[in-house]
Amino acid sequence: MIRRTYRFRTGAAVAIAALAAGLALAPAEARAQGSAELMAQGDRESAARRPAAALALYERAIAADTVAYAAHWKAAREAVDLGEFEEDAPRRTALYARAEALARRAVALRGGDAEGHFHLARALGRTAMALGPRDRVKYSADVRTQALAALAIAPRHPGALHVMGVWHAEVMRLNGLTRAVARAFLGGAVLATASWAEATRLMEAAVAVEPDRIVHRLDLARVYRDSGRREEAKAAYGEALRLGLHDANDDRYRRSAEEELRRLR
Repeated sequence: MIRRTYRFRTGAAVAIAALAAGLALAPAEARAQGSAELMAQGDRESAARRPAAALALYERAIAADTVAYAAHWKAAREAVDLGEFEEDAPRRTALYARAEALARRAVALRGGDAEGHFHLARALGRTAMALGPRDRVKYSADVRTQALAALAIAPRHPGALHVMGVWHAEVMRLNGLTRAVARAFLGGAVLATASWAEATRLMEAAVAVEPDRIVHRLDLARVYRDSGRREEAKAAYGEALRLGLHDANDDRYRRSAEEELRRLR
């Protein structure tokens, strides 16, 4: 009798412990499930080219699951999209800073995946583009490092190819004096590796991987234009104008292509 009572109590204790463990796990599972649903909603808003709504949903997904890697890099993507054509400078700066923080967290969560590195490079690059030439140089090494990290993981990553293509082009657009000062005093020796040939190769590679993205065609046209290849620039602008709208800022990219092509003609 005593033995049977002991066994009953032991079995009950195990059952109670299992139930308690299950109850302890339930909130975490619920949070993960909630985060996944919020991310799915964010994906739908992003596909519909509504970055503000998508960003809000990804931020909620992160609040529900602080280690949700994809939610971090996707939120960074939307923040950069919102900042790119934001006319209010403080708000633009805040969006880029938020994007950088989100992307850095993504890299910390999963450094072996390309997306975190790419979106960090993109956030840093957009921040740099809003600065003067000398301040821009200070960001250039970090942009390059993160873009190359993405390409080391995924050599045909179109976004990272694009970032590196723009990196080469932006360095070549600096005047000679700025480049010289950067190399001598700002630790910018790596700028000497930039060339129009590499800018062209990388942008053409991005277009080859994703031929339907307006932004790839637009920046390729700019590289052709600024390196003296006017006819190829006109053709690339024309291709950009024939593509459909997919990304959040595609309508603005299309207007830029129209205006730049008109000036080139």
